[in-house]
Amino acid sequence: MVPRNKEENQRIKDERREQILSSALHLFARNGLAATKITDIASAAGISQGLIYHYYPSKEDIFVALIGVAFERINEACRWLESQHLSPSEKVKLAIRELLRLLEEDENAARYHLLIAQATASEAIPGEAKKIIQRENTYPYESMERIMAAGQKEGTIKQQDAGDLALVFWTSINGLAIYKAVHGETFKAPEADILIRMFCE
Repeated sequence: MVPRNKEENQRIKDERREQILSSALHLFARNGLAATKITDIASAAGISQGLIYHYYPSKEDIFVALIGVAFERINEACRWLESQHLSPSEKVKLAIRELLRLLEEDENAARYHLLIAQATASEAIPGEAKKIIQRENTYPYESMERIMAAGQKEGTIKQQDAGDLALVFWTSINGLAIYKAVHGETFKAPEADILIRMFCE
């Protein structure tokens, strides 16, 4: 039997970690942190409880990791969007189409939105998760506000308060994500043009 090399070991570790996080995300989004047990996560991931502890000391550590991943994903996407050589209105259109596509195609995309909403509204979460939320939570709104304001200068974005437009943008996406997380397979994303017309001239 050929021994595994470092790269192979790392790949297996990364896959297991993703397996744990994906299973935990589903359970936390459905049941909340308090009602989810480490045994539930192990069962859903199809691995032993002891192996989970090899990766994460507690369910709270898994929760904190998921909050970190959620904001890393959304904020990295916002930074990428702002860096693109597109007009502001094209950035808004691209964001709407991509976010709706993700909600349709990626089960976990909606669950991440729901997890953030639940965690932001709750006091009963780990202190480290609260710190991540306080540090990262406003960035998507600030990023979209900058894009909206730039589009207003060009006359391609509606002349409303840019901060209000950013708020409506993200609460619309979050609302759809929560609806998808609750209703699952019966969800069908609305036409992107409905949202685009809310913001673009």
